[in-house]
Amino acid sequence: MADHAYVWIWLPGVREPVVAGRVQEYLTRERRTSYSFIYGRSYLANPEALSLFTELPLTSGEQMPAPGLEIAGVLLDATPDSWGRRVVNEQVLGSRTNQSEPAELDLLTYMLRSGSDRVGALDFQPSATEYVARGSEHQPTLDELMNAAELIEQGKELSPALADALFLGSSVGGARPKAAVVDEGKSFIAKFPSSADQHPMVKYEGLAMELARHVGINTARTEVKYTAGRDVLMVERFDRPGDGTRRMQVSALTILGVNPDTARGATSYPALADKIRSSFTEPNATLRELFARIVFNVIVRNTDDHARNTAAFWDGSQLTLTPAYDITPAHGRRDSVASHPMAIATDGDNRSMLEVCVGAAAVYQLSEKEAQEIVDHQIEVVQTQWRDAADNARLTTREREALWESSILNPAIFWEK
Repeated sequence: MADHAYVWIWLPGVREPVVAGRVQEYLTRERRTSYSFIYGRSYLANPEALSLFTELPLTSGEQMPAPGLEIAGVLLDATPDSWGRRVVNEQVLGSRTNQSEPAELDLLTYMLRSGSDRVGALDFQPSATEYVARGSEHQPTLDELMNAAELIEQGKELSPALADALFLGSSVGGARPKAAVVDEGKSFIAKFPSSADQHPMVKYEGLAMELARHVGINTARTEVKYTAGRDVLMVERFDRPGDGTRRMQVSALTILGVNPDTARGATSYPALADKIRSSFTEPNATLRELFARIVFNVIVRNTDDHARNTAAFWDGSQLTLTPAYDITPAHGRRDSVASHPMAIATDGDNRSMLEVCVGAAAVYQLSEKEAQEIVDHQIEVVQTQWRDAADNARLTTREREALWESSILNPAIFWEK
């Protein structure tokens, strides 16, 4: 078992990676595993070098993770979680992978045994001198990938060919089945149905992403496809410009410096707004965009808007909000007020209500009038254009009826506080 890995990086505008440094496993005084990082001398001497993120400044010497963290957030962002770990577990442990949140292996194993086409511009290698991309030489079909994902969910052993096919998606974050694919020179994340789905979640996410574009939110491009009797959501990757380069990216969780194990209740949109004012390009426009996304999450009842579902590009000195992604409506009763994992207001109010959003307008440098205009605009667009969006997402009449006023514009979002 390795006790270290080398971190390679694609610098801005460069098609080939260079080694940036080494992540090292060590034991704390409390006998807990933690991971340090040290930049390589060659990287520090590179005039084009930039820090992986502010938590790892571009200096010599071993750097420990911040208090409360096991590893620097930017490194954890590049490490597979949930679904990706299940894929790695399948490769390492065989059929003993039928757990929803596997944790049998250490972080370094997940780093070194997952695919190299991970989110952002980092990768992990056993060598500091030779970069060897991990991935299938054969580009699998969507049908092959879905079959492999289904077998993993069922805890069944994969054939070598299917295991190799799904390996491409093992470095992509999130809990749902997915894979990284390339089609006509463009990079996508393909999201598949889950055997645990009680509703057509692939199509629901496709609808929400389409509606988000309609209301004016900067959103990743998506398309719902139907292949081999199943739906798949194709999400075009915004961290891959298409010219062989990669864009550095960090999650809001990393920006806020929060431990993922204690993130719920420890992260908030107002805290992110503070970071936007101090560290982002175009802070006023970004705050308005963030507020619009919060409102839209309320309108479509996306209550999975945790801090890993917001991200920013990093250029070595400033952050820029990425397009929105992972917007999925959740079903709810008409008489039930939902809540979000991140507070909307400074007093910690996280209720999924439009009045909470408007009442917090000042946090996002908006007047209440401006905030209400954003709310009214989104409601009007959703009411008038959601059928077209539902057509594009291939929803049936019954599926539309199940969503309307359960997820989309649930009456509870209009109640007075």
